[in-house]
Amino acid sequence: MQGGVVEVGATAPVGGSAVLDERPAASGAASAASSAASSAQERPLRIAMVAPPWFELPPRGYGGTEAVVAALVDQLVARGHHVTLIGAGRHRTAAQRFVPVFDDPPSAELGNPMPEVIHAAAADQVIRGLEVDLVHDHSLAGPLLARGRTVPTVLTMHGPVTGRSGEYYERLGRAVHLVAISDAQRRLNTALHWVDTVHNAIDVSSFPFRRDKDDYVLWLGRFSPDKGAHLAIDAARAAGRRIVLAGKLNEVPEREYFEEAVRPRLGRDAEYVGEADATLKRELFSGARCLVFPIQWEEPFGMVMIEAMACGTPVVATRRGSVPEVVAHGRAGVVVDAVEDVPAAILRAEELDPAAARAHVAARFDLPVMAAGYERAYRGVLRRAEDRARRLAAA
Repeated sequence: MQGGVVEVGATAPVGGSAVLDERPAASGAASAASSAASSAQERPLRIAMVAPPWFELPPRGYGGTEAVVAALVDQLVARGHHVTLIGAGRHRTAAQRFVPVFDDPPSAELGNPMPEVIHAAAADQVIRGLEVDLVHDHSLAGPLLARGRTVPTVLTMHGPVTGRSGEYYERLGRAVHLVAISDAQRRLNTALHWVDTVHNAIDVSSFPFRRDKDDYVLWLGRFSPDKGAHLAIDAARAAGRRIVLAGKLNEVPEREYFEEAVRPRLGRDAEYVGEADATLKRELFSGARCLVFPIQWEEPFGMVMIEAMACGTPVVATRRGSVPEVVAHGRAGVVVDAVEDVPAAILRAEELDPAAARAHVAARFDLPVMAAGYERAYRGVLRRAEDRARRLAAA
């Protein structure tokens, strides 16, 4: 073992580190992408990708960040880059090299800081034994070790950038290079060391397009007052439309909000169908007349918006957070300034062309678009690092 990296087929205790799985680079699209990169005189990059430790990639159920990271890994490999993925569980992505810190993801310990700290220490040990151009870290504790590296560390801001979280990233300073998932997120904390904005994305081809819609509107998300499920019911009822609700209802605050504000509003025209898995989610999105998204906070990015539009379902949303960046007003949805305007917007959305919503997502939020954005961010960070090195050498 060298630098924490175990040879192929060997095993080691957690933190020592774990199994390393080598795979040949993907053929076909990957070789074509590599040729294109060569023709552009930009060599493929060597990337250490650090995933959170809590779920496998891609996740089998809950795990929005993990889904994005898994898709990004596959896309980067297809573009000709070499990716070492550090995560947990089985090797289920296209990464040429995989290092699981935990053989079984510690999902049941979510909220306990120790798995996160162990993961950070083990990941840094692995990274020190690699020859990479940069590290892309999606974990919480891992960035604490960025200052001691000779290569840049890029972070995607999947969570809050204000409050305690914002203070943490402010204190990391220029040791990390932050990528926002929306311009709206960047505006929430301009003190952070932002280097680029790359919107989240989905595999548009995996979402079924339907032009003909059923007789309901849809709310889908996590049950929280900020997500506005109770407001969606009221708006749909005011518009004379039946609403179907699907969402996560596991944690105590979620259940309390549901019992207080959502259940009393249910009835023949407002039905809760439980938490939607990947199959049910697609059925609900594709059949809905619109997705009602009356958020009451500065949402940095709402995946449900692009998932709905990919199915040809327009989005009716309040103008908060990333909504104006994500929803093409008047073409792929209707954006309103006040929740009182949502009922009329629901009726207006029914007049929009479903194909326009699908085309909007395909052009701006498909996986190759996201991968190209991260490649741009990586190369920008590396160019700036090279420029600083040259200036220091000349001083």
